Amino acid sequence: MAEFKRHEALVAEATECLESGDWACAERAVRGLLCDAPHDSNLQLHLAGILFEQERYAECISFIDSVGTKIPDFSFLKTKSAQLIKEKKELGFEGSMHFRVEFEGHPSKSDVMEALAVLEVAYDSLCHLFDFWPENKMSLVLHKSSEYQGLGPRPEWVAAVFDGKLRVPVEMMQYREVYRSVLFHELTHSFVRAMTRAKVALWINEGIAQVVDGSRTNLPRPEGVAPSLQSLSEPFVKEPSEEKALLLYWYSQKMVERLLARNPSFVHFREFVQNLRNMETDDALEKFYGVKTSQLLDEVK
Repeated sequence: MAEFKRHEALVAEATECLESGDWACAERAVRGLLCDAPHDSNLQLHLAGILFEQERYAECISFIDSVGTKIPDFSFLKTKSAQLIKEKKELGFEGSMHFRVEFEGHPSKSDVMEALAVLEVAYDSLCHLFDFWPENKMSLVLHKSSEYQGLGPRPEWVAAVFDGKLRVPVEMMQYREVYRSVLFHELTHSFVRAMTRAKVALWINEGIAQVVDGSRTNLPRPEGVAPSLQSLSEPFVKEPSEEKALLLYWYSQKMVERLLARNPSFVHFREFVQNLRNMETDDALEKFYGVKTSQLLDEVK
């Protein structure tokens, strides 16, 4: 009985620590559980992810190699860890209170410092908007080549992305009217990820970021057939057609705007986003706005 209670206490501790993002606590609990079940692949994956989240990339790779199990999630963590180790070695960097800017080649000092200044302003704005202060520093990669644009092939229309780091082509820094909204947009994705630690529906994630950055507000409806619910829930950056991608972005923003039209309080919206950590999308939508995803899509068609 005592052993059972100890095990259940570790499970509860691991769950709570993982949900709150307390990685040191989560590591202790998961390692304790692995002592009881050393071959549990779910626990092994949790530990690899915890090491990755703590930026202990070499340890993450070593642990995955020691496990010897070949599953896609392990392969992704190992590949991503190797990429980030390489970036730390090869890219230059500059830091501020909340950010680390990594850069390829030799961009001008003014471009790097301008990026940091814009990010710090955006950080302060988003902290107060979401009433949320991230625990860890965030990273921006200013890249020239596709080598540092993140894993996986991307369509030509894709410029900036967020994949755990904000990744922006360095040449974009020459266009003030563009890069400020882009940095706000990608930083919003970073905040949403840190706040929810969950797979937020893509249309919500992209809709929030567009409302915050303000660059697409009041754009006319793009031509083309309305997107499906499935296409609105999958990564937009995998869409090869720029015209179809524009439809996805337009509809996602309008659907989020419809939520805000139902209740304009951003405090209410903030609580909705935070509850996505523990609730399915449609359950949270019904609780906070009395609507489902399919209804929102019909309203903006």
